[in-house]
This record gives sequence, structure tokens and C-alpha cells, in this order.
Amino acid sequence: MTSFTEEQQTEDYLFKIVLIGDSSVGKSNLLARFARNEFYPNSKSTIGVEFQTQKMDIDGKEVKAQIWDTAGQERFRAVTSAYYRGAVGALIVYDISRRQTFESIGRWLNELHSHSDMNVVTILLGNKSDLKDAREVPTTEGKALAEAQNLFFMETSALDSTNVNAAFQTVVKEIYNILSRKVLSQENKKEDVTRMMDVETVALHGDQESESVAKRSKCCFS
Repeated sequence: MTSFTEEQQTEDYLFKIVLIGDSSVGKSNLLARFARNEFYPNSKSTIGVEFQTQKMDIDGKEVKAQIWDTAGQERFRAVTSAYYRGAVGALIVYDISRRQTFESIGRWLNELHSHSDMNVVTILLGNKSDLKDAREVPTTEGKALAEAQNLFFMETSALDSTNVNAAFQTVVKEIYNILSRKVLSQENKKEDVTRMMDVETVALHGDQESESVAKRSKCCFS
């Protein structure tokens, strides 16, 4: 029997996740804070698409989140639309101090669903929660929209790190849980088929045995 080391048994998972939302809502700084614990107060708008891979440990498995940071500017939307394909997770970001970015969420949701699977695990993020005095979007509105669209919801701050790790981890863990349930379901189906085959085999053997006994009985009492 072939033996496997613990390292060989550990499976790797790679999940593609996209960061979307209007320009200057803080997508790049959210990724920088999560991936490198860095913040760039004078960061420039992302041009096109950038991505980083971050490793996480879930249930002893090494999970790699490949996070794509898409440009929010309109002129790059045609370029970035192709990068939605294959995404299993999404973080839709708005700026709590700019209502216009919140009102754009519906458009971003439509674009996400147009270019990816409808079952993409999605979280709505109200970023820049540190700008309390400049808030234009109440927390209750963000929660209500998320509930209406069946999304996870958090308010974050890339500046002071509030909920940044939790937001990414929520998406990755939910993707992993969904995948695990699918794998378990497939294994259960295989076990059910195996049990059915075993029952049929036992029944077949039982019939053969009964027939053999009947023949012996006929022989002995004729």
C-alpha cells in the first residue's frame, strides 16, 4: 500500500477574486493592507488590472487567493471585463463619504453577473469608515442593500485596517466551505452508488444460494 506524507496529502486551492467599484474608493489600498499590511495615502488610480496572490490556511489546507484589482475608470472597463471570467469571489467597494460611489453598486453588480457565474461569493464593502465626519452613506443603507442583494456586508478602513482582513477572509472561507460541501456531496453520492451495488450483489448471491438449497432439498426428498 502506498503511503502519503502529510505534505502530499495537503491540497492546494486557488480562488480568483475580483475587487470592483468606482475609481478612488480605495480598492488598491484594501489589497495593499491585506497582502502587505501597507497603505499609500497618495496612491494613483490603477491602470488596467493588477493582481496579487495571498496564502491562507483553512482547515489545514493551503488556500491561495488570487486577488485582481480592477481599474474603476470607465475607459478601462472594456479592458477589465474579460478578467471577471473564472472569478469565484468578489468584493464590491464604495466610499462611505461619496454617495455617488454607493449609487454605482447596482451597475457593478450587473457587470459582475454579466461576466461571471451568478453564484460568485460577494461582499459589499463600505470603505473609508475612518472618515466619520464626512459620511454620506449610513451603515444601515449599506446593510439594507446587501440584504436585498443577498451579499455579505462590512464597513472597512484601509487606513486604520478596520475589518480589512476579515473582509477578505470572509469571502475566501465561504468559497472554501461551498467547495467542501460540493466535494462532500459528490463523495456521498459515490458511497450511495457503492452501497446500492453491494446490496444488489448480496441479493444476487442470496438468490443463487436459495436456488442451490432448493435443488439439494429436491434431491434429498424425491
